[in-house]
Amino acid sequence: MDFDAYSAPPWLPGGHLQTLYPTLFLRGPRINYRRERWELDDGDFLDADWADGPADAPLLVLFHGLEGSSASPYARNLMRAANRRGWRGVVVNFRGCSGEPNRLPRAYFAGDSAEIGYALSRLRQAFPRMRLHAVGISLGGNALMKWLGETGSAAGQYMSSAAAISAPLDMNAAGAALDRGFNRRVYTAHFLATLKAKSLAKAARFPGLLDTAAIRATSTFREFDTLVTAKLHGFRDAEDYWTRASSKPLLPNVSVPTLVLNAKNDPFLPAPALPGPGEVSASVVLQQPETGGHAGFPDGRFPGHIDWLPQRILEFLDQH
Repeated sequence: MDFDAYSAPPWLPGGHLQTLYPTLFLRGPRINYRRERWELDDGDFLDADWADGPADAPLLVLFHGLEGSSASPYARNLMRAANRRGWRGVVVNFRGCSGEPNRLPRAYFAGDSAEIGYALSRLRQAFPRMRLHAVGISLGGNALMKWLGETGSAAGQYMSSAAAISAPLDMNAAGAALDRGFNRRVYTAHFLATLKAKSLAKAARFPGLLDTAAIRATSTFREFDTLVTAKLHGFRDAEDYWTRASSKPLLPNVSVPTLVLNAKNDPFLPAPALPGPGEVSASVVLQQPETGGHAGFPDGRFPGHIDWLPQRILEFLDQH
């Protein structure tokens, strides 16, 4: 890995250049997805986008990050790499992330292990003999790790191995980091622009559910998660949500071989909050390079590429 070529200039501290790299320089390869709609028992739906491959090939299922989708550069890059390896791939778009608003007030959140469990159960039932591997990026990575920790030894019935990339394993630490300084001015402002728009549209469809004036005035994740995420998903406030959604306390219960990859300069989760070897099970492989940013890990001389990340993921999964 030649991450040194991406050392941040003085005006861009920490891992910000590496974090912004996919957004600034990469759209991702074109993937001819095949969309499949999953109707849910509660009346809502999930859209699964398939990167088809041989019928007997291993299946890679991807859970994306906050405000991501199958169109995210990292999703396209990983699906292309999986197809080139001869695998099939599917990106499960969380509710409201596939380009169409979901039908219910409920949306998606970082601790939504029930949604992870539903998707994996459906896939296992559809393909009972297929070798299945699961990957979660950022928010999707935390939700996947939470499900793995909650499910324990039974998770092996659903998958052979897993990987979590740049997951905010400690949501309290991540929330605090995103609500101050450069992070608040750039990343939080960027995410809140779309999150607030979606929430205001939801409020219009469900009058009286949300405080629209307060939502418009929000400038931090703490405020937004208290007003919207907690309200929609049964938490008291942002602190209650962050505490109960964090997967870090559950890492000792993970039983399937799992790669947990976090850069130490990830601006979304400070290095002191990363788990150590004594905080995970023997099934968890921690990889914590000094640089890489958030779900970027660019490689080579500028402008470079982000091929290292999908190759590392597939290399680990293929070993198990």
